[in-house]
Amino acid sequence: MTELAPPFSTFFTARGWTLHPHQRDMLARADAAALLLVAPTGGGKTLAGFLPTLVELGPDPAPGLHTLYISPLKALAADIRRNLRRPAEEMGLNIRIEDRTGDTPYTQKRRQRADPPHILLTTPESLALLTSYEDAPRIFAGLQRVVIDEAHALAESKRGDQLMLALSRLEALCPGLRRVGLSATVEDPPALARFLAPHPAPCEILLADPGPDPDIAMLDVDAAPPWAGGGAAHAIPAVLDAVRAHKTTLIFHNTRAQAEIFFHNLWLANDDALPIGIHHGSLDRTQRELVEAAMQEGTLRAVVCTGSLDLGLDWGNVDLVIQIGAPKNVKRLVQRIGRANHRYNAPSKARLVPANRFEVIECRAALEAVRAHDLDGAPRGPGPLDVLCQHILIRACSGPFDADALYFEVTRAGPYADLRRATFDDCLEFCATGGYALRAYDKWRRLMQRPDGLWQLRDPRSAALIRMNIGTIQDADLVKVRLRRNRGGKPLGEVEEAFAASLSPGDTFLIGGQIVRYEGLREMVVEVSPDAARKPRLAVFGGTKFATSSQLSQRILTMLQQDSWPDLPGYSQDWLRLQREMSRLPEPGRLLIESFPHDGREHACVYGFAGRNAQQTLGLLLTKRMEDLGLDPLGFVATDYATLIWGLEPLTDAAPLLDIASLRDGLDHWLMGNAVMKRSFRGAATIAGLITRNMPGNRKNGRQATMSSDILYDTLVKYDPDHLLLRITRDEAMRGLVDFARIEEMAERVSGRIDLLRLDRISPFAAPLLLEVGKVPIKGAAEERLLGEETHRLLAEAGLDAL
Repeated sequence: MTELAPPFSTFFTARGWTLHPHQRDMLARADAAALLLVAPTGGGKTLAGFLPTLVELGPDPAPGLHTLYISPLKALAADIRRNLRRPAEEMGLNIRIEDRTGDTPYTQKRRQRADPPHILLTTPESLALLTSYEDAPRIFAGLQRVVIDEAHALAESKRGDQLMLALSRLEALCPGLRRVGLSATVEDPPALARFLAPHPAPCEILLADPGPDPDIAMLDVDAAPPWAGGGAAHAIPAVLDAVRAHKTTLIFHNTRAQAEIFFHNLWLANDDALPIGIHHGSLDRTQRELVEAAMQEGTLRAVVCTGSLDLGLDWGNVDLVIQIGAPKNVKRLVQRIGRANHRYNAPSKARLVPANRFEVIECRAALEAVRAHDLDGAPRGPGPLDVLCQHILIRACSGPFDADALYFEVTRAGPYADLRRATFDDCLEFCATGGYALRAYDKWRRLMQRPDGLWQLRDPRSAALIRMNIGTIQDADLVKVRLRRNRGGKPLGEVEEAFAASLSPGDTFLIGGQIVRYEGLREMVVEVSPDAARKPRLAVFGGTKFATSSQLSQRILTMLQQDSWPDLPGYSQDWLRLQREMSRLPEPGRLLIESFPHDGREHACVYGFAGRNAQQTLGLLLTKRMEDLGLDPLGFVATDYATLIWGLEPLTDAAPLLDIASLRDGLDHWLMGNAVMKRSFRGAATIAGLITRNMPGNRKNGRQATMSSDILYDTLVKYDPDHLLLRITRDEAMRGLVDFARIEEMAERVSGRIDLLRLDRISPFAAPLLLEVGKVPIKGAAEERLLGEETHRLLAEAGLDAL
């Protein structure tokens, strides 16, 4: 099947379209059991994935579900539905195409179970829910193909593990099921193929022509960026000029809070009243959909956004992408760049805006990595056990199961191919009893084994509660924000519960690009009223704080070793030269530590280039070690590239501080009673089903869930320290919030090659760290003026005032 027959050929010919080579190859390989297509953004990946389905279904298909399309975003599923329906209708194909996500009305979901469409577009969570029903064999009867879009994005999170487990269930229900993975940014295609394929079956890889290199550069900005911070207010005039010069611009930020601030400042400077919107995950769904619809119609000139628009929404009018702040990850940058000129063989256009002086260097390194097609990525660990526990409960909801058969199914999923039977049995025992310390409580005894050896739910009524809590996305503790009205006003979005608790009536903050005044909290809803006359406070939104990847950090270190830096602006070149003269520049295979007096305190700056989480953990561990050594540390601040510690005694010998065995011992002691571990435990316990956030008729607020999880954590630490969930928690903390693996990688990289330099004053590289948020504790009406004076004094002492 390499050529299109009518009505497909007629449809293509009428539009002057021809099949791209990789689309033709996808038709030829339509019978492949597992296939991964890596094609550039705008290269027609989605059509390539669906063409075999449309051809197989033909004009008059038999009823029943033929193809599942899995998307990481609800908005992407809705977008694909619109884009598929149009050509299907124009070709006269009698094909039902529907989406099923958390936004789908209940009546439609119920109808889809009774009478599935030919093509169902859904998300990992909704698919897992569908497999939990007793009639799952009937729902999926006849299913032949699964298309997984943006496969790389799913593979990087627990949602991907959940999806692979759900597909292993479908494999058992639908023998001969074919899988197709689609992706544009893959650093290791064979690894992604192993993730996608049912183990041990192979997965074919089809690499499309990558197309022309993107047009990427730094945005020309008249003003130099500040020494610290992430707002990029200095670039507002240049960004507006770029927006005016293009049809539609996407302005990406790494955090929702930064997006709100930038949008507010951009709107204040928007003298031409250009139509500009804002889009991020904390905004109300209705507001997000309005922005998406306006983008579809081409009526917006720019959208300030976050990762909510990273993935493949097809908006043809977008001809420029601007990344505000260092991208932290090359693969993420490539994904965002691809949103511009979303057409095959048309170069995407992107401009980067560093938010501070060090980000100038990081942005330059990221541009070089993109041009070299050097994508970053970390190896995947084994499939997480909390997700496996949830899958076991989901499987029990659909009816009795045999443990041997389920173990076989699970090990067919790529992430769980190496799962030992003893570990699987631990998870099964946890689902059945809650574990040794909890087995006396009926609440956590959810499964039972029948006399015939099959496992089933102890109480069939618990299925509803399990289904209500399916998913691996862990929301921050968020509360709704609404405009105040007599009977409930317009929803605006969400803010963190802790932020809401800090508000007093009359306080103002930004949400959805507008300033609102806090009126009160009623039934866990923040009620506000519009207030455009006052300077706002900042809403603390949830979301990931990205850390610079290991590969990008190494590229920065390599760049620093150049004799000169002609590609950098003059102020950056002068900064690097001054650092080299006063101290030295960090090197790839060595660890630079500076020790110097400043402002009546002793300081030590460790340039680990290990990412923000690891540098933060390093600060916690080193200050504890310094206390043990009598150096009397007082505090520290961490960035992606360094940790600065201040105290009363000078650091004269660094070797005892950085012994990796001692650091690990210190980490183990610190973790046991630390809030980081409790936070990791709460996430794992929620996914594994020990803690239920969603209850019939209501939802636990964050404080209630935290109290429940903290009590459970303390109980297990005291009475069952080897409990499965505590083991999961430690692994989660080490990989995520603590990121100790990056510290170990740093120690291995430098292998004892530590350069401790004693300076007589603060170094040029260390000075900006003292300007990080919260590290100059000056408050009151004159805060900005005093902070400016402190900045000038610091920079002058470091010799940076003239740069």
